[in-house]
Amino acid sequence: MKRLFSIVFSILILIHVIGYYGLFWGLTYQHERAMIEMLDAGEYTPSETILIKIPIAIPYMADASRFERVDGTFERGGEFYRLVKQRYSRDTLFMVCVKDQQRKSIQETLASFVKTFTGKPTNTQHGSSKILPTLIKDYVAQTFAIHSVSPGWAHNVVKATPVILPTSDHYSSIIHPPERG
Repeated sequence: MKRLFSIVFSILILIHVIGYYGLFWGLTYQHERAMIEMLDAGEYTPSETILIKIPIAIPYMADASRFERVDGTFERGGEFYRLVKQRYSRDTLFMVCVKDQQRKSIQETLASFVKTFTGKPTNTQHGSSKILPTLIKDYVAQTFAIHSVSPGWAHNVVKATPVILPTSDHYSSIIHPPERG
């Protein structure tokens, strides 16, 4: 009876933890879809944007005359940003970004929820941008991708290692010529 009781409570705790994590995952997914639709429609003010200049030399890359729509996210200094558009001109990549306040609040809420399991005081001032110490987040893949909306050149780089097969110095002698058929 004690064994059945402990199994039932272990399952309830697991469902409880996964349920809240699933809720946060759903909120993040819903927010991602809403942001993509908003940025695709151009429903943002230019005063909200931030221009990032990255010096990069790409040989034989033509300068772009106008910005092209891209999608991607990144975090810097505890702030979350969403890429809106980019342009390559004169050995510089210009990226226009928008600050993502909603994603920051979702991540801070998730961080404070996870800290309730660790027994440490919930202080979002210090650890909101650090990796959260949970068992579940260790096994969930975090992705980062920048997707270009317009077509262009693409080249996949694959690191290949040569395969060296051992060869024998012994060759069996041919007893008879091949049969003719």
